[in-house]
Amino acid sequence: MSGAPYRRHLASSEDLVTTYEATRAGFVQLALEKNRRATPFVHEARALQHSAARARAPKDLLAISDIEAGLLTAAGLSDKALTHLRPEDKKEAIRLLIENHLEPAGVKFVEELVFRFLLTRGDTLGGSMRNAGGVLAQRRLVRAFISTLRMAGTGYRWLHTKSRKWIEGSDNDSDIELSLRGLSWVRGNRSRTLLSNLTIPFVGNNVDLCLLDISHGDLARDTYESASVYVAVGELKGGIDPAGADEHWKTARTALDRIRKSFRSESRVPATFFVGAAVEKKMATEIWRSLENGSLTNAANLNDDRQVASLSTWLCSL
Repeated sequence: MSGAPYRRHLASSEDLVTTYEATRAGFVQLALEKNRRATPFVHEARALQHSAARARAPKDLLAISDIEAGLLTAAGLSDKALTHLRPEDKKEAIRLLIENHLEPAGVKFVEELVFRFLLTRGDTLGGSMRNAGGVLAQRRLVRAFISTLRMAGTGYRWLHTKSRKWIEGSDNDSDIELSLRGLSWVRGNRSRTLLSNLTIPFVGNNVDLCLLDISHGDLARDTYESASVYVAVGELKGGIDPAGADEHWKTARTALDRIRKSFRSESRVPATFFVGAAVEKKMATEIWRSLENGSLTNAANLNDDRQVASLSTWLCSL
């Protein structure tokens, strides 16, 4: 097994285990991301406070037309909920907010309004943070892929998530991982396209990362239905909390088993890989066993730069 790709950066299961220092750094990174995402809500609350200060009494807020959205949020209604309500329902929600919460607050009704606004926005922030670890992990891994291609002198194009356009990579590519969903490059006579969060039709599930034997220009609706186009598929788990590590691995392992079974039925066996941020000892032992018996082709701990660089080099050379 000395020629196996994982042997280039792993000597044993112990190498996969996440260190305390990496766990601590991961939690700090999540805290910084949470603060970054919270900034717009804080500014909104300040704007609401400034406008609401014009009211002498809670009912005067109804006459300030440019704060209706803020009042509805303070009433506990999320942006999603608002899309299902009629105008009269929204007015009723604001009326109940004023009568049940703002009027009892007396002269401090503006403070009460802002506090309740932030409580609802806090729920919104909490929801967006549930997958923050996965988003940050994907950005980190994508940046590693880009660095590998650049160091090899390989040009690439990247897929913009919102515009769905393929853009030529350049020297000024800082922060493109924030808007990137795919990479495409040519090495020798091989065209490769790497896509994230792709639903493979015959698997029936979303797969975190798929490397395809095709150029970005040849992608079509029926491309993903052909098993022969898949070179490698992988699962990425970016959650850093050790308490959820085993559950993340079970989910990834089940997904990888399903992927392998689906591809075998199509007479195709692409390389499979796993990258995780929180890897505990028992989990590392299971991953190592999968690597040694060949059911898993490669694996890496996301927090180890050397491992990530090695896996990126392997993937970009397939």
